[in-house]
Amino acid sequence: MNGVNALKNNAQKAARLSVAPMMDWTDRHCRYLHRLLSQRTLLYTEMVTAPALVRGGALHLLEFSPQEHPVALQLGGSDPRELAQAARLGAQAGYDEVNLNCGCPSDRVQSGTFGAVLMKDPAQVADCVAAMREAVDVEVTVKCRIGVDDQDPEQVLPEFLQAIQAAGCERVTIHARKAWLQGLSPKENRDIPPLDYDLVHRMKAAFPEMHVSINGGIASLKQAQAQLEAGLDGVMIGRAAYHQPTDILAEADALIFGDGAAADPIEVVHKMVPYVERHLANGGRLHQITRHMLGLFAGRPGARAWRRALSEGAVHDGAGPEVMLQALDSIAPLAEV
Repeated sequence: MNGVNALKNNAQKAARLSVAPMMDWTDRHCRYLHRLLSQRTLLYTEMVTAPALVRGGALHLLEFSPQEHPVALQLGGSDPRELAQAARLGAQAGYDEVNLNCGCPSDRVQSGTFGAVLMKDPAQVADCVAAMREAVDVEVTVKCRIGVDDQDPEQVLPEFLQAIQAAGCERVTIHARKAWLQGLSPKENRDIPPLDYDLVHRMKAAFPEMHVSINGGIASLKQAQAQLEAGLDGVMIGRAAYHQPTDILAEADALIFGDGAAADPIEVVHKMVPYVERHLANGGRLHQITRHMLGLFAGRPGARAWRRALSEGAVHDGAGPEVMLQALDSIAPLAEV
């Protein structure tokens, strides 16, 4: 049990700053890159549906590198028994946490009766959380919105949090926007509904024993620090961490966790070489990895040439790590910037 508690504590401490689960983006190659930039930040998988694991046997979706720890599996689903089975598979695969998606607004997710539509049925979510917790020893957490459609967030969010807390959920990440399931696309749902950070802070005050992380619109470590200093337990950053990974992650260990030196993205590229070589040896292609590296030098002289070199060079048959190393020629060392 001490080992279980250690895993739980590691994930909870790491949740002070996390990278959001993002479909088509936070795959295992992306997470490996992010881990080289930050040793402490909590990383999340893309959402994996429980039916894909339990009915489809798609266990390859659970693959990850040991270096990614602490790393959490995000599941999508609405059937307690199926989610329990999927959570068990995730725990057996070695994930430090299993997270239930109650925030994704896509049509595909709605048709499966999971994601943000679950905000309408907190009792169902509570049943799911309870079943998952019964099935695994790792921590079960929830990521949600402040509400959906015409719901009043001031009313529905506390009811939702009360329900999942009663089911044993001790940690929640709240995307501080409503999700409009009718009328807005998933992309529009990330930008158009207004942010309500104050409501998330009021939820932390109302549920002081819960670990509350905030998500939505946070695009810098300075903004993350402000949220933590205002009393929240954690901050989750999405698109900024993907498009400007160095800006968000390279100094995260020092600034957010008070531990470690800033990572040098040039050194990170060199550290990626053995990983790329293993991937290619297993039949993979270079662009499957380098597509996540395009923003590594965002805002730095030579960044455009770096992106072009990777975008054009990595797609060719037989492309190897030399494409990355040659692309580095366009990037000036930090001492010269």
